[in-house]
Amino acid sequence: MPDILDPRQMPQSVEAEQSVLGSMLIDSRCVADVVGFLKAEDFYSDVNRSIFEAVFSMFNFSQTIDPVTVIDELRKVGAYSDGTKDYILKLMEITPTARNVMDYAAIVRDKALLRRVADTGGEINELAMASQGSADDILELAEQKIYAIRQGRTVGGLESVSKVLVDVYNQLQEAAKSGNRIPGLSTGLYDLDNAIMGLNKSDLILVAARPGMGKTTIALNIALNVARTSGKTVAVFSLEMSREQLCMSLLSSEAQVDRKKLQSGALTEDDWRRIADASVAIGGMDIRLDDNPMLTVADINAACRRVKNLGLVVIDYLQLMQSSGGSTKLYGENRTQIVSDISRMMKIMAKELNVPVICASQLSRANEARSDKRPMLSDLRESGAIEQDADIVLALYRDDYYNKESERPNVAECIILKNRRGETGTIELRWMPEFASFASIDRRHDE
Repeated sequence: MPDILDPRQMPQSVEAEQSVLGSMLIDSRCVADVVGFLKAEDFYSDVNRSIFEAVFSMFNFSQTIDPVTVIDELRKVGAYSDGTKDYILKLMEITPTARNVMDYAAIVRDKALLRRVADTGGEINELAMASQGSADDILELAEQKIYAIRQGRTVGGLESVSKVLVDVYNQLQEAAKSGNRIPGLSTGLYDLDNAIMGLNKSDLILVAARPGMGKTTIALNIALNVARTSGKTVAVFSLEMSREQLCMSLLSSEAQVDRKKLQSGALTEDDWRRIADASVAIGGMDIRLDDNPMLTVADINAACRRVKNLGLVVIDYLQLMQSSGGSTKLYGENRTQIVSDISRMMKIMAKELNVPVICASQLSRANEARSDKRPMLSDLRESGAIEQDADIVLALYRDDYYNKESERPNVAECIILKNRRGETGTIELRWMPEFASFASIDRRHDE
């Protein structure tokens, strides 16, 4: 066999790589833990990487793993040479014990991360020295590459379907163990969860409505429920409301205390008790609020990359966002293109962060000229590619908004205009404006 490594080249640990492989050959019971923790590219040595790939393939096909079968597999894939048998036996001899295999694996992964940081640093340096693109563009790409390392993946690139199948199988096992009726995070609205299968990773969910319909309210209700039930961090970015206003809405919803009372301070003893209990509950949730009115998608993406255990991103609202160049004042075709670019960047962000992103969006006045004022996809303001980028589009409609004598006061329709995970249709919700809340109704009407 050739020399395994030149220790002067890059961060690596010959001993740790060999001990991981030796442990798997000594005791095949540890293979499952290792293949779930390490990837083939984590091994610096080509020889060690080939052996790990052989073991990984055998594990996926539930084959017996021992020195004889591994050598046979290496022959089949053309990775066997004259010194392979002696090297396999050497791995078993020098491994102290298989009980410490995950400690060895941690060293291998740590060295692999350091190598990726070094490689990425070199790429970033080349980009900066070449001066191709603006400083902001290069900085954004640099952050994206570092974030990809932190998440344990590469930016782009082809992936073998066999590896993707392993990830899918693991997701199926997790879903089966959890016993949840939906694969995604719950919105807290039973019928809506059933229709869209919850809030799923990398989904862009658009909540569209005319002003005053409650698009901010339903987005905050969902954020509150996700933070409460999932234990994950929820990031809320509002370009319209202050942090204090957002917190007031969350408090009103959780405490079920009239918002007007909260604003005026005319609170009863029972109200104060409810507020105290709600404050403790909300304070125990990990909800982050940002009320910067000058935000861009790049700003949001950069902020979210630094959040650990991120579960959901909420943005209120799309038409107030600035382009990467900082412009919000353009109209006509230019503005349509800007909004289309923003929606595309949000979908890319959802995929990169691998969390659902909810974005509120305003509807145009086109629906108000129709006899049936229920929203349609074409009513999205400066729609452009918004409806294409979104995985789910929800529109809110309340008859009592247009008709004060409505026979159905405080009943809202959540119209599913687009749904990549199922059917479209209409779900009725109870609208409680005094508490800044929506609640489920046990009836559902399909289109």
